[in-house]
Amino acid sequence: MNSTADFVDWFRSVAPYINTFRGKVFVIGISGEMITDKNFVSFVHDINLLASLGVELVLVYGAHPQIRQRLNQNQLKIMSSMGTDITDPESLQYIKEAVGRVHLEIEAQLSMGLPNSPMANAAIRVTSSNFVTACPLGIIHGIDFMHTGKVRKIDSQAIQLCLNQGDVVLIPPLGYSPTGEIFSLSMNNVATEVAIALNAEKLIFMLDTLDDNTTPDNTKTLPRELTVAQCKSLLQHQEKNSLSGFSDEIQKSLSCAIKTCETSVSRTHLINRHTDGAILKELFTHYGIGCMVSRGPLESLRKARIDDVGTILQLIEPLEIEGILVRRNRELLEIEIDRFIVFEHDGIIIGCAALYPFPQEHICELACLAVHPAYRNQGHGNRLLKTIEDITVSQGNNKLFVLTTHATHWFIEHGFTEVSLAELPKLKQDLYNYKRKSKVFIKTLKT
Repeated sequence: MNSTADFVDWFRSVAPYINTFRGKVFVIGISGEMITDKNFVSFVHDINLLASLGVELVLVYGAHPQIRQRLNQNQLKIMSSMGTDITDPESLQYIKEAVGRVHLEIEAQLSMGLPNSPMANAAIRVTSSNFVTACPLGIIHGIDFMHTGKVRKIDSQAIQLCLNQGDVVLIPPLGYSPTGEIFSLSMNNVATEVAIALNAEKLIFMLDTLDDNTTPDNTKTLPRELTVAQCKSLLQHQEKNSLSGFSDEIQKSLSCAIKTCETSVSRTHLINRHTDGAILKELFTHYGIGCMVSRGPLESLRKARIDDVGTILQLIEPLEIEGILVRRNRELLEIEIDRFIVFEHDGIIIGCAALYPFPQEHICELACLAVHPAYRNQGHGNRLLKTIEDITVSQGNNKLFVLTTHATHWFIEHGFTEVSLAELPKLKQDLYNYKRKSKVFIKTLKT
């Protein structure tokens, strides 16, 4: 940041997220590859920051490379079928050893408290237990997967009790059966079932996306936002065309996102773990840096409400100062709030417009069309205009006019024609501000 003012602006911008996330449960899935990466310490610092902000954290980890290394060291053949490893009794012993070592390494990292570091005075308490009840995957197409299992039940009450005490819960890719057996599980399966059982606010997967053949950063091939329906379409298209554009890791994560968002989890995030501070950039900036999956669209156009007045004032004030919009005080805006529509993205108003009808002349005025600077050139203004035009026609009017001092070319590009003041309704002519010298544009609408 270049100045103290920049820091203040940034801090204010993240404050709404801090308030929203406090007391919410985030389930974060991390791979075994991530744990061995040199940047894992920085990720632990970010976890500490989230915990200090009141986020209730559950970390579910994988240990795939560590398990492979341990099996190779003991010259055990790694068997798999349909993309899933088969765990025989001998392999299970080494899997338990590998997972145990990884577990201790993560606990050690979370226990750091060096002075002059982000972990200073953190005092994170890590809790683990037999939270996951598992059952065998069984025999599929004649193949016995033996000690490879799947989640049967999550002890959500016990986990929530630990979270209420301020603990960070650490869950391994192992599960236990009522008969005392141990099963090897996938991190994705555990993280998904834990998130659903806890009604988590977010499920987050930190992905190792650099193994893709087509691009050095595979998350760039995914949109910033996807709905469940779009995810399903994406995976169906991938399967039908046998494309290699998405890694198995991303396909599995998208499948998990579909399952969680169709149940109780609000959002699932897919984030490239190789970006420093990736989880903070994804969670504390409006558009993030990864891919966010939600049940339905995050964008909506709706009628403004009285509690939107403050936000609309903040949106239009810079344009009023520049002389682009006519000044409106809070009292006037409150009186005319029924005239406004707003464009909302993920709960944040990023655009607005107002419509004033003149029914005797079958014409309406478009006014106060504004989009936040950070979200311009993305088609939001077009959608606001289209909605205003639709409302105009639905009210039995066939013309729309606007007075503008700065956006003449934009309105011409959208079908408006410049006309004289005399073509406006008489009442509007009488209220015309000759000091502003606004140009008048009219558009005839199809009814």
